[in-house]
Amino acid sequence: MLTGKILKDAFISASNNIQNHRKDVDELNVFPVPDGDTGTNMSMTMSCAARELEALDSDSIADVSKTIASALLRGARGNSGVILSLLFKGISKGFAGKSAADGSETAKAFMLGVDAAYQAVSKPTEGTILTVARVSSENALKNSATESDEVKIFCNMLEDAKATLKTTPDLLPVLKKAGVVDSGGAGYVFVLEGMLSVIKDGEIIQAGGEKSESVVGAAAIDIYSDFTYCTEFIINKPENSDFDAVAFRAFIESIGDCAVVVEDDDVVKCHVHTNDPGEALTEALKNGYLSSIKIENMEEQNRKLKKERSAAEKAAEPGYVAPDPSVKYGFVVVTAGEGMKSMFTDLGADCIVSGGQTMNPSTDDILKAIHSIPATTVIVLPNNKNIIMAAEQAVRLADRRVFVLPTRTVPQGVSALLAFDPESDAETNMLNMTKAFEAVSTGSITFAARDADFDGHKIKKGELIAIQNGKLEFIGRELLRSCIKLVKSMLKKDSSLVTLYSGIDVSKAEAAEIEKELRKHIPEEIDLVCMDGGQPVYYFIISVE
Repeated sequence: MLTGKILKDAFISASNNIQNHRKDVDELNVFPVPDGDTGTNMSMTMSCAARELEALDSDSIADVSKTIASALLRGARGNSGVILSLLFKGISKGFAGKSAADGSETAKAFMLGVDAAYQAVSKPTEGTILTVARVSSENALKNSATESDEVKIFCNMLEDAKATLKTTPDLLPVLKKAGVVDSGGAGYVFVLEGMLSVIKDGEIIQAGGEKSESVVGAAAIDIYSDFTYCTEFIINKPENSDFDAVAFRAFIESIGDCAVVVEDDDVVKCHVHTNDPGEALTEALKNGYLSSIKIENMEEQNRKLKKERSAAEKAAEPGYVAPDPSVKYGFVVVTAGEGMKSMFTDLGADCIVSGGQTMNPSTDDILKAIHSIPATTVIVLPNNKNIIMAAEQAVRLADRRVFVLPTRTVPQGVSALLAFDPESDAETNMLNMTKAFEAVSTGSITFAARDADFDGHKIKKGELIAIQNGKLEFIGRELLRSCIKLVKSMLKKDSSLVTLYSGIDVSKAEAAEIEKELRKHIPEEIDLVCMDGGQPVYYFIISVE
């Protein structure tokens, strides 16, 4: 029988497994731009629920599955994270009222999860995580007619998921062109794989090989290790020393990782992560006397860093404010970059949620922003196609009326806000704002995060990528020329305004030079506005109206 304890351990194992394979899944994303990729979003979504499970006392499968569903719903990031939350929401319905479940009941629960996901997605696309989950669950349900053993049911479900994943390129031409399987489907296979490890063998897959999503910053890179102590020291060599740097490095590498040995004329600077600093120091003493010895417990540092970050995040979280009937409208805007945040604030945004490419906010992040505004009606502008579903999930969790305007880019969000009329009703505003943002053409220039062969273009890591309305326009090598070429390709006969938002990696001098040169290449009657957006990832975001 599948008990609550087994399901709890299985989910934690699945969370660890997707974390371990996060980069593998990210690499399957078709478009080689640096963004909030599938593996990252699924891993962060699963981690939220895994943390809540660790604090759950109940071993009832109903309570465990309900906790998972609730935590996933709030922690969902990106489209893949939202779909994962929908799958487990349906699964929890299948386990409702049960203390344990056999293979047949488990298969039915997973099929309910598939139904819930398909019902919630307005236009389900086959060849994605939905297909992998559906086919594997359908086969599990068929098998359950003659097989009630949950281990065998789960083994078959995993094998069917793997087989279905291989067929995804035949269902989605874009996958076949790129020579990859669906990333969300691959993530789902890792989820099932992690669960099966517990259900079949009773072993929780441990997290390893990836820096924890909750640990950020330069210090965290040094802290994460399979070993406990960060050990640093200097060996002061005696005269006529025959110190063998290669042999010493080999020794400390055998007792730890992150080994660094830098030899000067008189001293050797050493660094290693190890579980036995004494062993490293004893070996070092054979080569001279030691100084500047520093030993730090990285696990203790890690706990302190997490605690500090948690406290900082809690302090920075927007607080709850009850709806005030006198405040008719409020706006939540998702964007990144100090310039972008200031601009949206000036346009009337009440609360800014930091996010965009590389950092998709969770449903709970958006919900807290909604609840921080006293307005009776809140309009959310996601400004990114991979954030829209998470925003829509927040609508039914909110205690006030919420509309999600499906803006996919920052320029669309700007045009939408400019079209808002405080005297009109919400429905009229949604219509007018939608018309406004759909009339905007958006371009962007970023860089290739990896080598790729996409849509007839052979792309090398680091090359410039010019994108127009979500589609790859061309590959470039020089920022000025790429910017001019992209803007010219976006212009139409009725274009009257071009706005350039420079990113954090573009200097003020470089932005000014590009503005000056661009002015020479577009008609005089077209207004040109350049702003310091400060956004990450994109050198320029371009709006043409």
